[in-house]
Amino acid sequence: MHLSVFVAATGNHIAGWRIPEALTSAEDFSALLAITKIAERGKFDFAFFADAPVCAMADLPSFALKLEPATLLAALSVQTSQIGLVATISSTFTEPYNLARAIASVDQISGGRAGWNVVTTASPEAAANFGRELPDHGLRYEIADEYLQVVQGLWDSWEAGGLVANKETGQYLDLTKVHVLNHNGKYFRVRGPLCASRSPQGQPVVVQAGSSGAGQRFAAKYAEVVFTVQQEMSEAQRFYQGLKEQVVANGRPPDHCAVMPGLLTVVGRTDEEVRKKLAHLASLVIPGSALATMSERLGHDMSQYSLDEPVPDLPVAPTSVQSYAQVIYAKAKRERLTLREVHNLFALSRGYLMIAGTPKAIADTMEEWVVGRACDGFMLVPAFFPGDLAEFVDLVVPELQRRGLFRKDYAGTTLRSHLGLPEPRNRLAKEASSE
Repeated sequence: MHLSVFVAATGNHIAGWRIPEALTSAEDFSALLAITKIAERGKFDFAFFADAPVCAMADLPSFALKLEPATLLAALSVQTSQIGLVATISSTFTEPYNLARAIASVDQISGGRAGWNVVTTASPEAAANFGRELPDHGLRYEIADEYLQVVQGLWDSWEAGGLVANKETGQYLDLTKVHVLNHNGKYFRVRGPLCASRSPQGQPVVVQAGSSGAGQRFAAKYAEVVFTVQQEMSEAQRFYQGLKEQVVANGRPPDHCAVMPGLLTVVGRTDEEVRKKLAHLASLVIPGSALATMSERLGHDMSQYSLDEPVPDLPVAPTSVQSYAQVIYAKAKRERLTLREVHNLFALSRGYLMIAGTPKAIADTMEEWVVGRACDGFMLVPAFFPGDLAEFVDLVVPELQRRGLFRKDYAGTTLRSHLGLPEPRNRLAKEASSE
């Protein structure tokens, strides 16, 4: 089983920061480091830090004020030793050379523990920060496809051994192991090579979160980890099987793409403790406080509809986070939910799966999903930090370890080793050798 944690420092619950012992700032580096070290103590594959180039003041507090992600990962990497470090950087609003260089630098500093969560960014507010119009959903993925080709090509600029530094002969570089990309495509023209040598893990790990049709096709081609938002096991099984089939169709082994749905857990030592925690979390929700998050994810202004009426029958908007929208609309229709019930789902867990129970009960459900081929593991979305994550590490992880479902220690030193991924071949080296 793979495990990661979504580090929204003020909590993934819309009001998690209101809990007395909870963090209230996503700019507190010492707190972010402490969270990452808790996850490392729990032997998690990686810690994940979301980002968008926008100050989202109506969303989770963590999304309004936050540290620049590549800078944050670099700082975390020098004070951790084993856990993987993954962050979001938008392909729509970052030049591919700059991004390739930033992530490659983190990978060098961390000794091969870096990953990049590819997003195309669906926020018109982000587009306004760059004086651009937001491309529609399909075009964003078309551009991102070429973007990935450029970034991965730049990461292949250097073969291992390209840096010689022979003091006796005076040879510094082996130019036969350095490759110029010379990409000339529809959207990008990038010469290369990258001014960063070969990654300690071959290439940084590529992570992606799209579950729409276009998102799945993109993931099947490139992603080594896919974040998902399924609520029902049968729904998750269909997604899992479909995506794995697409991965194979792209010439990749199915286990080279780990599927990890988001999961919020409310853990207690007894059922009564669980009930009290759930009631407390529910009591923190201010009516309507998650409307902005709902509207952004669903692509429609949900404030114009009555919370006590059924969820309106709306089309999936091109500006929505389409994987969220499709899953939530399907759940609302299937369970005949009111808009208030969907609002509270977003408020409590941002629309992700929620399991409340004792450590054994939570482990039972997690085991059922993994053994039942609904996923390969989970991305935890704790309601608040650091307490919720610490309780999971101290109570649930030992139960998973006891069942042989999760590692007791790291077997390697790179993020690829944690995920069971091989070092990718250098495609430019193969092309050069065949010329």
